[in-house]
Amino acid sequence: MTSQIYIAVAIIALAIIAVLMVFTRKSGKEKRLTSLGGLAFGFILAGLFFGEIGEKRTIGYSLLGVGVLLAIIDMIRRSKSK
Repeated sequence: MTSQIYIAVAIIALAIIAVLMVFTRKSGKEKRLTSLGGLAFGFILAGLFFGEIGEKRTIGYSLLGVGVLLAIIDMIRRSKSK
């Protein structure tokens, strides 16, 4: 029960961040989400959802780990392209 509350809070926090990013967007060069960043976001969300299914929490943690790793790779690639 408490883990479901944590997941709900995480999803609400992500939604609030997304809304704030839309409304505080500067006019000029927009930073769009890359395909690798979107894939990382999807893995993290999948890890949050599948991490609570039965005794197989390792699947959820693995998905979260892959998502974080992809996000780090995306940040490194974006910083080198500047």
